[in-house]
Amino acid sequence: MAKVTLLTHTPEPEKIIAAAAKLCYSAAEINHLLDNLTEEKTEKFLQRLVDLGHESPIEHVTFTFGIEGVSRALLAQITRHRIASFSVQSQRYVKENHFEYVTPPEIAALPQAAQLYQQAMAQAEESYLALAAMLQEKHQKELLAAGMEEKAACSAAEKKAIEDARFVLPNACDTKMIVTMNARSLKNFFRLRCCSRAQWEIRDVAAQMLFLVKEAAPTLFKGAGPACVSGPCPEGKMSCGKMAEMREKYK
Repeated sequence: MAKVTLLTHTPEPEKIIAAAAKLCYSAAEINHLLDNLTEEKTEKFLQRLVDLGHESPIEHVTFTFGIEGVSRALLAQITRHRIASFSVQSQRYVKENHFEYVTPPEIAALPQAAQLYQQAMAQAEESYLALAAMLQEKHQKELLAAGMEEKAACSAAEKKAIEDARFVLPNACDTKMIVTMNARSLKNFFRLRCCSRAQWEIRDVAAQMLFLVKEAAPTLFKGAGPACVSGPCPEGKMSCGKMAEMREKYK
């Protein structure tokens, strides 16, 4: 299952945001923005931003996460959040020998489905390795014929081979990534992905991320979570109907 680690974040994130807010609403000089910013004053600045709906100052702080044990299907979802930075383990340069894969809980809970799923993964791995071997042999012959030394030809041929062989790998294939988001983007991410109607895997990742940032910046992320935590459910007729339960979970 997914494992999320908070690798680093802007030092004293709440003070930095308070300093940015202070600049917007006072004649303070840059060199003195952090002067006398106690915890109490910092919290008041952050609450003022919430009351005014002024979110741009919170973009000044970022959080960087390590995410592993997730599927390529999750990768396709999380990279739709465009105001973020992603570094992902490449299937073009990293050969997937005996790849790990993610099994959806609903499949794991049904023995017949789990068996069929495992067979599909095994078949995908077999096809991938067979294609990689065939393509590597072809490319290596061509490179040797072009005058490349054997060791270099072998390495280059493998890279070219797995570039095309990866097309048979499933969405379930395990991957890992480093993700950086600013606090404003994170709040939006939590509104969308902590929702009970979000896909189970990204919902789990989002919940882990939220837990970690709440420890690092509790005032900043107070009230963060699915949209229904801080207001009405935006899903209308498609609402899960569990608003009270969700508010209790994320309070």
